[in-house]
Amino acid sequence: MGYRGSGGRFHRIITEEEEYSITIDILGICASPRKGGNTYVLLDEVMEGAKRNGATVEIVHLRDYSIDSCVGCERCRQDKTCTRFHDGMNLLYPKIEEAKGMVLGSPTYNYNVTSLMKTFIDRLYPYYNFTDDRPREYSSRLAGQGRHACVFTIGEQPIIEDIGFSLEAMSYPLEALGYKVDKAMPVLNQFDRGVIKKDEAALKKAFEMGEELAGNLK
Repeated sequence: MGYRGSGGRFHRIITEEEEYSITIDILGICASPRKGGNTYVLLDEVMEGAKRNGATVEIVHLRDYSIDSCVGCERCRQDKTCTRFHDGMNLLYPKIEEAKGMVLGSPTYNYNVTSLMKTFIDRLYPYYNFTDDRPREYSSRLAGQGRHACVFTIGEQPIIEDIGFSLEAMSYPLEALGYKVDKAMPVLNQFDRGVIKKDEAALKKAFEMGEELAGNLK
């Protein structure tokens, strides 16, 4: 693996070994900026459930990747991939295409997903095809492949209204891309780092969600 500087930032460069060693069934995306936080703990439990049901899995921590925000240049409409940036998404696109299962997990920030998750979702735009008329109709190159997904969010407050539209912000784009979103799980009243380890009910639901997701991919 190499690194290349760009505009004062450093980006991981894809190596041939990384590009051709992808054999995963389910890709888990952790959008928490906090290392070892509740989002990771719960995502790991989802993946344990998936592994129990025979799936091979991988967890990606978005905080470890340098990913630029989509700038609406529209190059990807013609190029079918993002050619505006060479950054962390170049490592993730092959994983997304290989894995037929996806799990998105994000804490709730201001009634929405984190900026890490929003940036990731926006950079999935290259998978859409558009017609030439306006308003343009669209389709997804990931559709019709038997893809399944789950999403979850963790919020500090005790009532469901306070997670805002975090779940919809993840599930709607996945559905548009051709995934069947099997579960959308809110977890409330969690804040301190790792405190969710004490919530046996939430851990059980997460494990079962992973088992079900793996089963739906068979």
